[in-house]
Amino acid sequence: MKLRRFVVGLAIVALCTPQGNAWWDGGHEMVAYIAYQRLTPATRKRVDVLLERNPMYASWIQGIAPDKQGLVAFLKAATWPDCIKSSACIGGYTSDGGSTPPGKPTDAQNIGYDDHLMHQYWHFIDEPYSAGAPGQPPKEPNALTQIKLLTDAIGTDESDDIKSYDVAWLEHLVGDIHQPLHATSRFTKNHPDGDAGGNLVFLCAKPCRDELHAYWDGQLGEAAMIEEITAFGNQLLQRKKPAKASETDPVKWVDDSFALAKSTVYMAPISDDNDPGQTISARPDVKYGATALRVAKSQVLLAGYRLAELLNTHLK
Repeated sequence: MKLRRFVVGLAIVALCTPQGNAWWDGGHEMVAYIAYQRLTPATRKRVDVLLERNPMYASWIQGIAPDKQGLVAFLKAATWPDCIKSSACIGGYTSDGGSTPPGKPTDAQNIGYDDHLMHQYWHFIDEPYSAGAPGQPPKEPNALTQIKLLTDAIGTDESDDIKSYDVAWLEHLVGDIHQPLHATSRFTKNHPDGDAGGNLVFLCAKPCRDELHAYWDGQLGEAAMIEEITAFGNQLLQRKKPAKASETDPVKWVDDSFALAKSTVYMAPISDDNDPGQTISARPDVKYGATALRVAKSQVLLAGYRLAELLNTHLK
């Protein structure tokens, strides 16, 4: 029954929860679980050692059996870039512009755990979807630029401190970019500057805060027990290997997610956002919810395969 509660009814939960982070912890941990099963023995051993350097490592493995510590640390590392945006993470991280890069030399720096900036603008890329108003190019740095930068870095002779930091961020960003609303911003008459990946598509009037981005983020729920992650992850791994699982170009990953946003996210009953008299969108219905959950499962499976391919290929 626990697994059923983890997967079923999550669309309802998403509608009752404030803005979250891509896939929330449940989805990110699922991507990481799938990837960990696909790592080569050498790569798995390498990431196990690297993640011991994360400032949260001791708390991650507390009470965990020794033979499960590597897996659990890998799952938790996938959620760490969201954790640092709250007081729950050790280190005292600072916001540096919110979702907009402040235009400083530190925006795209890669200095390891000495970096105490949150880098919220790394979590997405706003590819413009012009659907009633002209689009605007995405700001940099963003998820795509950082996936490229961090992937290059783990294949060099950088220090293990930096590579540990990079692995945690790559786990997270690969998951992020497979959430369709982390790869687009829709430009409409009501939102000529973009809807911030659906964050500005409200599904109810204030003080209610339900919006489209959180609905999609919540498709696979919040953090789950390791037993639930394992059971559901193994179910997904029984599926046929995704057709594009070996695609290593993150530009193609963004393109695929952007296409999904247009074909499955911004669809009825979601408003087209071009009527000034309609500022609240209709809520997703049962049919829309079923499609969203199907896409979410497919995307986390694909992200897991691609994350494993990335680490197996590049990590030194």
